[in-house]
Amino acid sequence: MTDTILLAHGAGGRLSHDLVRDVFARRFANPLLDDLDDAAVFSLPAGAGRLAFTTDSYVVQPIFFPGGDIGRLAVCGTVNDLAMRGATPLYLSAGFIIEEGFPLADLERIAESMSQTAQEAGAVIAAGDTKVVNRGAADKVFINTAGVGVVPPGVDLGANRVRPGDAVLVSGPVGDHGIAVMIQREGLRFQLPLVSDCAPLNGLVATMLAAGPGAIHCLRDATRGGLATVLAEVAEASHAGLEVEESAIPVREPVRAVCEILGLDPLYVANEGTLVAFVAPEATEAVLTAMRAHPHGREAVRIGQAIGEHAGRVALRTALGARRVLDMLTGDQLPRIC
Repeated sequence: MTDTILLAHGAGGRLSHDLVRDVFARRFANPLLDDLDDAAVFSLPAGAGRLAFTTDSYVVQPIFFPGGDIGRLAVCGTVNDLAMRGATPLYLSAGFIIEEGFPLADLERIAESMSQTAQEAGAVIAAGDTKVVNRGAADKVFINTAGVGVVPPGVDLGANRVRPGDAVLVSGPVGDHGIAVMIQREGLRFQLPLVSDCAPLNGLVATMLAAGPGAIHCLRDATRGGLATVLAEVAEASHAGLEVEESAIPVREPVRAVCEILGLDPLYVANEGTLVAFVAPEATEAVLTAMRAHPHGREAVRIGQAIGEHAGRVALRTALGARRVLDMLTGDQLPRIC
C-alpha cells in the first residue's frame, strides 16, 4: 500500500479493498463488521427499552490537538449525543471523506484512536464507508458518525421536563476544548497547560441516572456555542427561567487567561467532555456526589437553578451582583473546533 491516499483508494477496486482491510477492519474488528456486508444486522434484548439514533459530522482543524484528535472527537460526539437522552450507546457507523495525498500513517492513527475510544465507551463500530476526493476538494479528512443506543425503561430526558426549582449542574470546567484546539491551530505559545476535555460521557450519565432515578429531567453536552448557548436553548425550549451564578461556573485559569488576552468569553467556548444537568432539588446532592466519584465528573458543581420568573431567559448573576442576560451565540467565536 502507498504512503498517501490516492484517488484510486476511493474507486472501489483493489486499493479500496486493501484500505478497508488494513486500516479500518483490522482496528474496528467485531462480529458485526467482520463479514463486511452491506449492513450490520443486530437484535436487542427483549424489553430493553426504546431506541435512540443520532448522527454528526466532524471537520475540526487541526485534526490532531492536545487531548484528542478528529477520530476521538467523532466517537465521543456521537456517544455523548446518545448519552444526553439517557441512552446506552451500542453501535456506531463511521464514514470518511479523505483528501487525495493524505498521509496513510495519519489515517491509521485516527482509526486507532476511534477504536480505543469506542472500546472506552463500550460501543461497537459496526459499519463504515470511505470516499476519496481530489486534492483541494476537502481539508485532509472529514468524518461522519452515526450511533444507535437503547434508552432504558423509565428514563425520559428532555428540555420539556425542566421545572422551577431544578438545580443546574455542570460536570466540570468549561472552555477547555475550544481553547486547546484554537491554540494548536494558530500556533500560539503559552506556558500554561491547555488540553481538550474530549471524553465519552455515557459512563458518567449511567452513574447519575442510578443515583437519581427519575430526578434527572434534562441533560445537554455543551459543545458548539458553549455553556451559555446550551442554557439559552433549554430555557427557550422549557419556557422556564434560569438563573446562574458567574462565580460558581468553573473555568480553568489557563482558559480564563487566554480568553482575557484574546477577548473571548469562556461561556461561549465549546466543550467535548462537559455536560449540563437539570435535576430535581431533592436529588441534587445525591447526583452531585455520584458525579464527583466518577473520573469525568470529579469537578462537578451546582451553578444555578430553574425559576418561575423571566420565562425562557437565562440571567447570569455576576461577581459584582449585577445581572446580565445570556443568549445564544451569534456568529462563531472559534470556527472549526468540532
